[in-house]
Amino acid sequence: MITFIIGLVILIGGAAVYGSICDKIMKPDENVKTPAVKLNDGVDYVPMNKWRNTLIELLDIAGTGPVLGPIQGILFGPIAFITIPIGCVIGGAFHDYMSGMISLRNNGEQMPSLVKRFLGENPYKIYNVFICLLMLLVGAVFIYTPGDLFVAHILHGDAASLNSTVITVYAIIFGYYLIATLLPIDKIIGKIYPIFGLILLLSAVGIFFGLFINGYPLTEIWETGVMNIHPLGEHFIPMFFVTVACGITSGFHSTQATMIARSVTNEKHGRLVYYNTMIAEGFIAMAWAAAAMGAVNLGLATEENLLKTAAIVVGVIAKDMLGDIGGMIAVLGVVVLAITSGDTALRSLRIMLADALKIDSSKKKNTLTLALIIFAVVAGVLFFAKTNASGFSVLWRYFSWANETIAVFAFAMITVYMIKHDLPYVMAIIPGTFYMYIVSTYILHVPIGFGLDWTLSYILAAVFSAAYAFFTVKLGKKMLSEPEHRLQTT
Repeated sequence: MITFIIGLVILIGGAAVYGSICDKIMKPDENVKTPAVKLNDGVDYVPMNKWRNTLIELLDIAGTGPVLGPIQGILFGPIAFITIPIGCVIGGAFHDYMSGMISLRNNGEQMPSLVKRFLGENPYKIYNVFICLLMLLVGAVFIYTPGDLFVAHILHGDAASLNSTVITVYAIIFGYYLIATLLPIDKIIGKIYPIFGLILLLSAVGIFFGLFINGYPLTEIWETGVMNIHPLGEHFIPMFFVTVACGITSGFHSTQATMIARSVTNEKHGRLVYYNTMIAEGFIAMAWAAAAMGAVNLGLATEENLLKTAAIVVGVIAKDMLGDIGGMIAVLGVVVLAITSGDTALRSLRIMLADALKIDSSKKKNTLTLALIIFAVVAGVLFFAKTNASGFSVLWRYFSWANETIAVFAFAMITVYMIKHDLPYVMAIIPGTFYMYIVSTYILHVPIGFGLDWTLSYILAAVFSAAYAFFTVKLGKKMLSEPEHRLQTT
């Protein structure tokens, strides 16, 4: 329990210090009109108060990431209790905060537009491929996961095959996604997400206190060593960071931060809406990771359960801590988490494509046509994942890798912005280079990538990461001489 508590101190204390530093660097101005105020269109640019924006942002970025990811990540040992908070403070929360604040100062531009603005045309083209891939995968994953959970654990049906019950549940989720994607952000998302966000936080707090009340035994870091204790022999770098992802740093979050930037009414709300929200996700990740470790130590679950049936472990833990009703609520909570990330992912994709293709989103016919095209592609991906034996495994791995790759682009964009505005860009280039190393090592080694051995993968990844750092900084310094209007709020 000592390692876990040390991690919480790092998370909370680090957030107080580093969050304050981020705020001092960006110098939010409450007198500046935000995009939500000056560009209010009643659809995507809609002013909402800071608490509503904060709870919506929490649900948008959470998904099943801070629950299922840490449950599997704890298999790497108690080092997770130290790595998660450090990464969250200087990586994930910084990433989310800067993405949102830069969007606020550039008329609520979405990530593809910001990448084009700060990194140029060629990186923008590459980024668009990755971001569209990621959003489509998020949409498919967060229909597949909650749909199967609901069928298996609430309806007690067969979720393994594509039967009529599964199809019906999928169709209902699809229908909701379509409505949420088309309607103004304050009509559904703005009204019900704050309630779901509050439930999410309360459930995490319940799990946290349950650790102490039920005496869940946690392993200390000095009992296991630092790394490489995974039951399958997985390497801590890069596998841990790809597995946990959303609980530490997630490129998907930048797309949600820029989306909610169109609803923020005061720059001073940025720290709460962006930075502190990611810290809250870090807390959720820590609580579930600890609960999973305690469940294994008590014999309530096995390491194999964490690897193959992490979602079921959620119900086991909640039932043990909170009783039968708590177990059902936990499963429903995971379902809600997934759905509330899936719909905003597809909404973000619709907004980004509309911006890129210069489509007027105020016209319902345009948004409906674009949404239907997106949904048709997602349905195709979902069909593949459901009808192939290894379909979901392939889907999830590509989703995880694409997610962290998007973060690399976001850190590069933030680095260039900070260089241009004479800010301490080392805050961005360090985590960006680190994640370049993670995604490079991963794709170079794994079977779905190039299948190289570990030694060669590590060496090549180091070369790619050094090149990333060099050319990103070089681009930023080159843009110092370019017209100021390219970078400032228009």
